[in-house]
Amino acid sequence: MKNSLLKYMTALTSLSEAEQQAILNEIVIEEFKKGAVLFGQGDVTSNCYFILRGCVRQYSVDEAGREVTSNFYTEEEAIVNFNYHKTDKSSDYTLVCVEDCVMVIGSMDTEQQMYAKYSQLETMTRRMVEANFSRVQADFAAFIASSPEERFKTLCMKRPSLIGRVPQHQLASYLGMSPESLSRIKKRISSG
Repeated sequence: MKNSLLKYMTALTSLSEAEQQAILNEIVIEEFKKGAVLFGQGDVTSNCYFILRGCVRQYSVDEAGREVTSNFYTEEEAIVNFNYHKTDKSSDYTLVCVEDCVMVIGSMDTEQQMYAKYSQLETMTRRMVEANFSRVQADFAAFIASSPEERFKTLCMKRPSLIGRVPQHQLASYLGMSPESLSRIKKRISSG
């Protein structure tokens, strides 16, 4: 499991093997059952996560009481509540495990301590955040400009594993359509 982190440290830092091993010895890894809530919309949390195995859904509840899925995080992806740095620090989202998960857990406080000990970690984190932000920007721009069918096709190309891992109603919400529309699109594509 820790090999995923080792891969990132090797690719994104110049940490020595001894430093990498020391970091791996300090990290906390926890298992979460399917359905476990990492934190809820409105909660204040300083935790951040790195998924070693599993899938986590990010959603919010809109004014009408509907759950709106905004992301799914899977293996080798980091989850950070960027609102921790705003005045009220509350989360705009709920994060829930779609399946059993194994994750590295950190907190903003321990993160700062680790950065002080290993400055290369801050560089690695920044590079990961920059790459993720760039991907999210591109995905959002493509989402806005595409039809529901194009969104589904893009999902099939870029994140095909989600189709078998995530309930259809959550996928539909993520794609900005009803479950019935998603079902029609799937049927149309398969009969092609």
